[in-house]
Amino acid sequence: MVKVIASSLRKGNVVEQDGNLHVILTAENVHPGKGNSVTNVNMRRISDGVKVIGRWRTVEMVEKADVDEREYDYLYSDAEGHHFMEPATYEQITVSEDVVGDQKAYLTDGMKVYLKTFEGNAIAMELPQRLTFEIVETEPVVKGQTASSSFKPAILNNGLKVMVPPHIGVGTRIVILTEDNSYVERAKD
Repeated sequence: MVKVIASSLRKGNVVEQDGNLHVILTAENVHPGKGNSVTNVNMRRISDGVKVIGRWRTVEMVEKADVDEREYDYLYSDAEGHHFMEPATYEQITVSEDVVGDQKAYLTDGMKVYLKTFEGNAIAMELPQRLTFEIVETEPVVKGQTASSSFKPAILNNGLKVMVPPHIGVGTRIVILTEDNSYVERAKD
């Protein structure tokens, strides 16, 4: 265990609280106009999967567990869970649905992800920050419409809905941020 400052906590970190290990699902630093700054976190207790809310002053020290983080290749999903392979040893690991969560829409064959494991069990998955997808459905392009601050909805080939600039049409490959499903740019490929 290592002590870290609460404001440095991020999604996927594992912390010890009340004798139990928790994996952080979301972390947010709040700086009110008056009073102390606080770090609010949503966590899942590793032992039984119960979701817990934590709150620390940003300058408080928190026990952070040492977890193994390695790159894995995504293989496939079935009723047992999502299967990944460690490329150096060819060791396979099955990750449960509650660890992958809503990130499963991003998973594609052979994709490289970082899995955080503790005592041989996967506790968190980290996707690449930017991924490229193709638009399969959106409103038609309107001639003369510039890329102003207006956006239109679009559906990607993985089923996700994103907001894109008006000049983007069906069949265009775009880059999105996996953190918040936001449009970044047209794909360069």
